[in-house]
Amino acid sequence: MENLNQATVRIHSFETGGTVDGPGIRFVVFTQGCPLRCQYCHNPDTWDVKGGREVNGKDVVAEILKYKSFMQFSHGGVTFSGGEPLLQKKALLPVFKALKKEHIHIALDTAGTTNIDEDTLALLDETDMVLLDVKHLYPTEHQKLTGLSNKHTFDFLDVLRQKNIRTWVRWVVVPNINDTQAYADEFADKIKQYPNVELVEILPYHQSGVFKWKELGIPYALTDTPEPSKELIKELSIILENKGIKTLYAR
Repeated sequence: MENLNQATVRIHSFETGGTVDGPGIRFVVFTQGCPLRCQYCHNPDTWDVKGGREVNGKDVVAEILKYKSFMQFSHGGVTFSGGEPLLQKKALLPVFKALKKEHIHIALDTAGTTNIDEDTLALLDETDMVLLDVKHLYPTEHQKLTGLSNKHTFDFLDVLRQKNIRTWVRWVVVPNINDTQAYADEFADKIKQYPNVELVEILPYHQSGVFKWKELGIPYALTDTPEPSKELIKELSIILENKGIKTLYAR
């Protein structure tokens, strides 16, 4: 789909002034629809592929360009998040192309949950950086945590390496699931295989979105799971840093 006027993107919401979705001040587009069912998801209202609202691609671009001066002044840009934006990669392609013509920095916040096809590769050709959520290293544990295997995630990371696309890997630390020093060692060894990964952003598990689960009538499996301590996050960061991997986390 090359025509911007014919592109329709299903949107959950827009956010201005984002500071945790890539470098600089960013306009964040939360797309609707996600194939994952992460047990700690704080936006389960983005899951339904028929939810949100349909927005013409031209209107999406116009909304973003209202904030062009702020993004460029802060060396920021636009981040497409979700949900899983790759569910709408065909519709997003003309949007990305239009934004690139306006010299807008584009970040893609994704779990890489997609087949690697021509649409995927074409979208990545218009993408400046990727924020890749690595939910779990082990396929069986990833399946328990999200409902799907992690094969697509690492296939996607392989493509990012091949294309040498600037990448930040995101690791949500969930107690009793992926929070041990041994896991951090393996995580570091895995990520070191990808020289395009600039840093690992370590994010502590939290329950701030539990109220949405209740509103939607969905059972929340991690009710008794505590939030990790700042000391633990620092310890895990040190393990990665000692192996040559830059980390980013809230001090």
